[in-house]
Amino acid sequence: MKLLILTNYANGLWLFRKELLLSFMEDGHEVFVSVPPDENVDKLKSLTCGKRIITMIETPFERRGNNPIKDLGLFMKYCQLLKKIKPDMVLTYTIKPNLYGGLACRLKKIPYICNITGLGTAIENGGLLSKILLNFYKISMKKARRVFFQNVKNQNFMNHYGIAQNNSGLLPGSGVNLTEHAFEPYPQETEGIVFLAVIRIMKDKGIEEYLESAKTMSKRYKNLKFWLVGEYEAETVSVYKPAIQTVVDQGIITYFGHIDNVGEVMAKSHIVVHPSYHEGLSNVLLEAAACGRPVLAGNISGCRETFCEGKSGFGFEVKNTQSLIDAMEKILALSMLQRRQMGESGRRWVERRFDRNIVLQAYKDELSKCTESS
Repeated sequence: MKLLILTNYANGLWLFRKELLLSFMEDGHEVFVSVPPDENVDKLKSLTCGKRIITMIETPFERRGNNPIKDLGLFMKYCQLLKKIKPDMVLTYTIKPNLYGGLACRLKKIPYICNITGLGTAIENGGLLSKILLNFYKISMKKARRVFFQNVKNQNFMNHYGIAQNNSGLLPGSGVNLTEHAFEPYPQETEGIVFLAVIRIMKDKGIEEYLESAKTMSKRYKNLKFWLVGEYEAETVSVYKPAIQTVVDQGIITYFGHIDNVGEVMAKSHIVVHPSYHEGLSNVLLEAAACGRPVLAGNISGCRETFCEGKSGFGFEVKNTQSLIDAMEKILALSMLQRRQMGESGRRWVERRFDRNIVLQAYKDELSKCTESS
């Protein structure tokens, strides 16, 4: 089969779906990927299986822009791609590829599978834009072979508005590669306790709450270290770069920027913090648990599924710095042995529920059904 994948970020495919791409090639499928150009595209080009390679199609678009003229241009690009490649199946990820790619596939009568990795602020905040997007989803998703969701709350919400009522499915997020993200022994705390946040630098990921909690807690405890990994979104550089530079200069935060191998930093940390306001299902928390680290996470769908309250982590109220501080105090009140045991419990949790092979098999099953019906 010819498989065309539409998504908005090459590094997302590399980090969370490269096993899926390789499995497609191993099964003899011809794989095409349409994604905006950036430095991560070369990573996907490096994926090979024998003589099979991925055909990359660089398709520029604004991931977070809402210019209707530009978005119409994206829709037309997708229509042209479908005409040129004539794929047997299209897989879409993230909002714009789901909406415009899904609609293009529906109009061209090409089988497609959508993956809703999260609803996003525009829908969750309600209002006119939310209503427009929900109607757009209803139209775009109607003829999809399957619409995968990553948590039950998102699935129920969209089903309530008539979206994917008869063709939805549930995945354990993107799953986690338990071999690549191996269990790492819990570090000694003799040189301090390290809190780590791995987030894109933007308001909705909870950067403000993390910085404020770090300021407060560093005054209370001299043995705490706060690490931050993640890249700025283009529109957030002017807002958050000065604030982060200030706390870096004050010795409160160690900022690593974007790094490819987060696991190396995670293995040296003691507690992973994830203050995101909304998630499909958090890959950071899955990787933290796989690594054997206890977590502090927002008490929201997409986060709470990844840990067991009181056993492998603690939840807190999102958008609430004091609630995050309280969670930090709670985990610091434990002994090092108890924190280590929480991390070990987290590893067992993801081994039972979030193995990435579950996701691979779900897509293979859908492709098999398509082949059988053709």
